[in-house]
Amino acid sequence: MTDETAGHQIHIEGLEIFAHIGVSEEEQASAQRLVFNLTFWRDQTAALKDDLGQTVDYASICAETRAFVQGRRDRLIETLADRVALHLLGVFEIRRVTVEIRKFVLPAVEFVAVTVTRERGSAE
Repeated sequence: MTDETAGHQIHIEGLEIFAHIGVSEEEQASAQRLVFNLTFWRDQTAALKDDLGQTVDYASICAETRAFVQGRRDRLIETLADRVALHLLGVFEIRRVTVEIRKFVLPAVEFVAVTVTRERGSAE
């Protein structure tokens, strides 16, 4: 097992958050639906022993992500994805996180998405 794959990976799929995001004033005027997919690896690689204290509470990750996003007004989903990743690394005991954000803005397109992966220490 390599360092990159060591430990437990937790994935959260389809976290819906309404946020003020966009380049134009029209886009920023009202909150838009975004969908977040989050994957993170915890700091510890030892056995969990069925103890919540030895893992990351994914409900807390969702709540923290929602509160962080709703307090921002970014123009680009690329910026938002990067800031969310860095924020989660700073708040939780995780060593790596991947954030995908889906935005539903273009006609005849299901969604536009951006994905970013950050590791503890790589951009702090």
